[in-house]
Amino acid sequence: MVTFERFTLSNGLKVLVHEDHTTPMAVVNILYDVGARDENPGKTGFAHLFEHLMFGGSVNIPSYDEPLQRVGGENNAFTSNDITNYYITLPASNLETAFWLESDRMLSLAFSEKSLDVQRNVVSEEFKQRYLNQPYGDVWLKLRPLAYKEHSYRWATIGKELSHIEQASMEDVKAFFTRYYNPSNAVMVVGGDVKADEVHVLAEKWFGSIPAAEKPVRNIPQEPAQTEARKETIHADVPLNAIYIAFHMPDRNDSGYYETDLISDILSRGNSSRLFVSLIKNQKLFSEVNAYVTGSIDPGLFIIEGQIVDGVAVEDAEQAIWNELEKLKTERVPAEELTKVKNKIESTMVFAQMGLLDKAMNLAFFELLGDAGDLNSETERYLRVSAEDILKRAGSIFRRENSSTLLYLSNK
Repeated sequence: MVTFERFTLSNGLKVLVHEDHTTPMAVVNILYDVGARDENPGKTGFAHLFEHLMFGGSVNIPSYDEPLQRVGGENNAFTSNDITNYYITLPASNLETAFWLESDRMLSLAFSEKSLDVQRNVVSEEFKQRYLNQPYGDVWLKLRPLAYKEHSYRWATIGKELSHIEQASMEDVKAFFTRYYNPSNAVMVVGGDVKADEVHVLAEKWFGSIPAAEKPVRNIPQEPAQTEARKETIHADVPLNAIYIAFHMPDRNDSGYYETDLISDILSRGNSSRLFVSLIKNQKLFSEVNAYVTGSIDPGLFIIEGQIVDGVAVEDAEQAIWNELEKLKTERVPAEELTKVKNKIESTMVFAQMGLLDKAMNLAFFELLGDAGDLNSETERYLRVSAEDILKRAGSIFRRENSSTLLYLSNK
């Protein structure tokens, strides 16, 4: 059970406090309700670019890292298609430093052509190194637009194309900041060796005077139901042929999400999972194969991906995957197998509630989903899933017409 208190400042900033006096540390986690899905199709990659810009200093604090390092703190951030999340860990006795740093860049981030040039180049190099110049690196640049035709999940967090980052202007950046980086569009979680009443005082002191703004209203086009199988083949200089199959699945708040996530574990969690035993150990078709969900807030994707053993026909490898999916659609998962994957999920959730930063991040995310308190019933939602639920969900997802297949073939 993760306990917390909640209050909201007059400018709309939601604040959650989790007291944990077993540690001398504190964490300040700020989640902004903006991700790649909120971008203009002609100007993608901005959420990720902005994550970098947020460390370029604010009007009153030219160096973000320096004062934090002086008080023994560390920080980082990440961007997804749904959110941008920033966090600081530091000794609880220096908590106010984190409030000072975070409030100042929310209020008055420093915008300079020099900082924009530097971060544009950093992100452009990341795009090239991780997505363009690495074997299989551009998979998500190909697979997302194959699976999504309308929804803004059709581009990756890094962006649709390099030119969008290279051409990002100061005007574009300032407009993005004004729209999304305001108190009403953020959730702040403070955890560790802190007291709720003291956090309330600090929140009012450092964030209370930041002007209120309207929370952005989303108007994202919903993805229509897929009615026919899609397939694309790429030839590239990669060591092995590979296959990626994407299926549309329920959104993060739907009970179907938990059923689908359990299916991914049945298929590929550990060396006793179905895909490992059948496709790697017994049939020796794949050198590696995995199944996982994207975990998206809006309806996401269930992915199966694998690298095919040299000499194995791609058609045989692909059919072997479908054979395993057919079993899930026609045969109930044995009770022992379902219990095993549920136990693994339960242990994962327990460990996630042991780390201070994990707890803070999860509280922020569940508050964004609707209620941070739902974090405490997350495990139960997995445990309630029955073999019949798995059977029905597999039948609704694993249909040819719901599939988008990317074949990544080696030139050798």
